[in-house]
Amino acid sequence: MNRSLGVCYYPEHWPEAQWAEDAARMVDHGITRVRIGEFGWSRLEPHPGEMRFEWLDRAMEVLGAAGLGVILGTPTTTPPRWMLDRHPDMLAVDAEGRVRGFGSRRHYCFSHPGYRHEAERITAKLADRYGRHAHLIAWQTDNEYGCHDTVLSYSAAARDGFRRWLADRYGSIEALNAAWGNVFWSMEYQRFDQIDLPNLTVTEPNPAHVMAFRRYSSDMVALFNCAQVKLIRQASDAPILHNYMGRVLEFDHFETGADLDIAAWDSYPIGFLSDRLDAPTEHKARYVRQGDPDFQAFHHDLYRAVGQGRWWVMEQQPGPVNWAPWNPAPLPGMVRLWTWEAFAHGAETVSYFRWRQAPFAQEQMHAGLLRPDSAPAPGLAEAAQVAREVADLPEVPEARAPIALVFDYASAWAWDTQPQGADFTYFDLVFDWYRTARELGLSIDVVNARDGTIGDYSVVLIPGLATLPDALLDALDQFQGTALIGPRSGAKTEEMAIPVPLPPALAGLDVTVSAVESLPPGIKVPLADGGAFHRWLEHLDTSLAPRERTCDGAPACVTHGALSYVAGWPDAAARTRMLRRACETAGVTTQDLPEGLRLREDGRHCFALNYGPEPVTWRGRTLEPAGVTWWDI
Repeated sequence: MNRSLGVCYYPEHWPEAQWAEDAARMVDHGITRVRIGEFGWSRLEPHPGEMRFEWLDRAMEVLGAAGLGVILGTPTTTPPRWMLDRHPDMLAVDAEGRVRGFGSRRHYCFSHPGYRHEAERITAKLADRYGRHAHLIAWQTDNEYGCHDTVLSYSAAARDGFRRWLADRYGSIEALNAAWGNVFWSMEYQRFDQIDLPNLTVTEPNPAHVMAFRRYSSDMVALFNCAQVKLIRQASDAPILHNYMGRVLEFDHFETGADLDIAAWDSYPIGFLSDRLDAPTEHKARYVRQGDPDFQAFHHDLYRAVGQGRWWVMEQQPGPVNWAPWNPAPLPGMVRLWTWEAFAHGAETVSYFRWRQAPFAQEQMHAGLLRPDSAPAPGLAEAAQVAREVADLPEVPEARAPIALVFDYASAWAWDTQPQGADFTYFDLVFDWYRTARELGLSIDVVNARDGTIGDYSVVLIPGLATLPDALLDALDQFQGTALIGPRSGAKTEEMAIPVPLPPALAGLDVTVSAVESLPPGIKVPLADGGAFHRWLEHLDTSLAPRERTCDGAPACVTHGALSYVAGWPDAAARTRMLRRACETAGVTTQDLPEGLRLREDGRHCFALNYGPEPVTWRGRTLEPAGVTWWDI
């Protein structure tokens, strides 16, 4: 596996006379790849049909001549203003019926056929012109699908597309009525064109209706992406990727990624800590300049799965960002740590956003590797240090981790649709188990729930999987390791109904969930061996002797053979005990790490990373805050 550093660059933002100097400085600091073009549509086509590629031709030549490989983005995330004159109804509409207008970015509805045609048109022109360019090394489609809550659109185009999608999926209105249970509240339809989008209803809409719209909206993202990929492949052999985001679950990244060669994501640890993580105030205060110790790693492992082994960080935070509620500067050394953490998890490329801080427009408060006056910002020296260090580290193949965590985007939609408890979120449940595994010193692989590829793992974690796919059920029947399943696994059909037999309906495991409770904040159900359930509790009917009980004697975890079912949302103490026991059963070694220290093994090395604000000592090595070290396994 080759490890490279990159940077995001916008030649259209800077005088052309500055390009060569910028490119030379990039190479001098160990950067070998540069992403351009993803926001450049208004300069590529300032008026409809008036193509101006010459500036991009020159930019690619200047960058390539300096020794940089170019990743070229399709500019479809920022359609120019004249596009609205052509397609005034292309804008997305929010759930309250408000049009989301021009003046920033991502101002399009995935369902709009006219805009989709325009996106394909500009993609085809770029692919024809640059598909065989000597300096092109990869393509990026669009930019950050789903960012700014842009997957779900309640426009007329989405309504019409949804109706067609429903007709294809169900075949007849009678089948749809039966699948959705529309006899309830007299919600039965006579024709598909009577069905509106599931918003602005008096009270909550039918969960089957909502879930169908979530599936449709996800499909629209995949179709939009697939159309660009097909056009690029006709003209280019370069690999194609998309840059996903952190904790954006509104579309199925596995389905979208199936057409791509590489998965990438945009890593902003400090911004995400402030903006996207449910954590106690004291936790956020401790890691305010470092980011959460597990949030980045989780997404590294997730996107390694989405990319089927090939993944990049396309945008790595190099300093304070502009978009979070508060934007502290990174602790010295964290840019290096974040970069090495990505490489430890198998990244081929880590690319910093951006080269120079923009002195204008919305992102002028977002730091780059250079200040607006072109003086070095603190992240530049750390990037250069990584470049020197990477050169001395041998390439190694990625190794399979001992632990698998099964992940499913549709489960996130299901529990958003019918959470039953105001604080029940699929991501938080999954992330709690992931964090516990990391605190025990374990390396983890994320597995697509629809694939069922769990056979080679020693321990498998399956929290909150709303519907258990047949492929996964078949794999569990043959599984020889230790699987921790639940809560809420197998609790819904694909149409958001309670299945009969009642969940979890696992072959060989005599367990039935007879009732469920959501627990308000501050309410816990203590477990006999320590720790407690919070947020969610299930009552089990079972003939099996419980492995865990509540303090009042009710079964909390039951085990038979390889399978264990966990009947609630365990707190940290209970999760640690349950996972440690599962690992002991499977012969997997766990370790008690100092707070803030994390380990990750690749095919040859063990990396140790100190997220904490104070030094830690581990196996005779002292790591300063933001310290990174590694050794041969």
